[in-house]
Amino acid sequence: MEGVTEGTWSSLPVTLNDSVLLALKELKFTHMTPVQSACIPLFMSNKDVAAEAITGSGKTLAFVIPIIEILLRREEKLKKRQVGAVVITPTRELAIQISEVLEHFLRHFTQFSQILLIGGSNPIEDVQKFNEKGGNIVVATPGRLEDMFRRKADGLDLASCVKTLDVLVLDEADRLLDMGFEASLNTILGYLPKQRRTGLFSATQTQEVENLVRAGLRNPVRITVKEKGAAASSTQKTPARLQNYYMVCKTEEKFNLLVAFLRQHKHEKHLIFFSTCACVEYYGKALENLVKNTKILCIHGKMKHKRNKIFTEFRQLKSGILVCTDVMARGIDIPEVNWVLQYDPPSSASAFVHRCGRTARIGNTGNALVFLLPMEETYINFLSINQKCPMQEMKPLKDIVDVLPKLKAMAKADRAMFEKGMKAFVSYVQAYAKHECSLIFRIKDLDFAALARGFALLKLPKMPELKGKNLPDFIPEAIDTNSIQYKDKNREKQRQKMLLEIQDREKPTVVKKNFLKNKAWSKQKLKKDKKKRNAEKRKRQAGSDMEEEDDDMEELLSDTRLLKKLKKGKISEEDFERQVTARKAPKNPK
Repeated sequence: MEGVTEGTWSSLPVTLNDSVLLALKELKFTHMTPVQSACIPLFMSNKDVAAEAITGSGKTLAFVIPIIEILLRREEKLKKRQVGAVVITPTRELAIQISEVLEHFLRHFTQFSQILLIGGSNPIEDVQKFNEKGGNIVVATPGRLEDMFRRKADGLDLASCVKTLDVLVLDEADRLLDMGFEASLNTILGYLPKQRRTGLFSATQTQEVENLVRAGLRNPVRITVKEKGAAASSTQKTPARLQNYYMVCKTEEKFNLLVAFLRQHKHEKHLIFFSTCACVEYYGKALENLVKNTKILCIHGKMKHKRNKIFTEFRQLKSGILVCTDVMARGIDIPEVNWVLQYDPPSSASAFVHRCGRTARIGNTGNALVFLLPMEETYINFLSINQKCPMQEMKPLKDIVDVLPKLKAMAKADRAMFEKGMKAFVSYVQAYAKHECSLIFRIKDLDFAALARGFALLKLPKMPELKGKNLPDFIPEAIDTNSIQYKDKNREKQRQKMLLEIQDREKPTVVKKNFLKNKAWSKQKLKKDKKKRNAEKRKRQAGSDMEEEDDDMEELLSDTRLLKKLKKGKISEEDFERQVTARKAPKNPK
């Protein structure tokens, strides 16, 4: 692929429709890439295709053109709600990109309609859109497509609509499986007819993709497209026109180097990859304040509704910075990206290659730079062996300014920034602990104090990884972090309200004494004394009653004994009456 071209479109063994050739001319694609010249004839001759080609090799056209040609050759024309082709891709951004390419071709084929089914939009609106406008070609992410199959109660019977399916394409098939879409894919495949053409396209052929090939493709033709010449012998997985650099730096100097690099390359287009969403939020906000007169956008997987708009905006920029996670690492075609900067090395070696592939696409030149800590330097050798990825060390940068004090000042001025920094630090450590290359990226070797200084933290967060660790090299700022307020007044108002609620909950419950507010203390004391006297009186009364009960019991026993003596004849009736009368008489008569 050094020259990228593989003959003109007219040199294909199959004839393309005139309107397809016109659309290609409008896109200024005069020649084919190797993956296109290999896949298109096979796909159009009703073969299943499993294609592996390096990133940026033009895989999208390799399946878009056959889809249109196959649908054009159908004997029975598709009705509005009949689906002829489905393209499944792992991310919204890639789905949008494929949809845009299809849209350009379909301007010449008004008999066909297409629909984009991705997250971030209302599924009920998607149902209404399909019912009103149809969708002969569906471009979708797995989660939303699976959801659409279950919308029968909302008026969409997609299972019936796909019975006319001719072509299924799984783009970035390895990534689809990496991202845990296997269950969704199995559900979707269960709805699709078995008699169809299937294409699997990926930059790397993993064991999971191999299993999918065996399960879902009938006698597939395998296509592997590699670089020509010297690159072919080394099976290099990155484009030959890509210059790959690395920079070894101390933990607390890493962000200073990034800012210095961006300031020196202001008028270029950059993608900066971080390991977590929280790091994107924190460093994206920091760069907005530190790299002036440059458009800076942020994008990550936890964004719901903004992603599509941000992606489209960045693609249209001539220069600027997109701070992102690996959600932008695969298949995304952003025009004229000059530099791919990997601030955090990715969790897998294959992801490293995919990130680099966002530049130097389809024969263009590009550059990539990864920042590494001294303990991570062996990653260079690992990449050269594992991914056949040659790298060279970048010359030291000049005019480096320490921007960490400014970053700390930002955290002190706005609680939102302070909290973003704490979350970013915690998420980075957790991601580092899960790195696939754990022999190189060892969490035990991390200098947490230097890392915290590099993040410009005001204090260390509470987290399991720091439990029991003594870090004398990190000196917390002499500031009560609870006193830091949000710049957003509404948010600060909510925080103060919440703090008051917490204080109320934590107050000890005081048992109130039953004092009467409107009476003098002396009168209250008299009332107490009166209560006490009454209690004693009741006690004495109870004792007296007990004595009387005892006397009554004694008399009853005496009467019983005398009665027994009378019955036995031991005493006379006169003696009985006399003793009873004598006992009942007063004991001390006056």
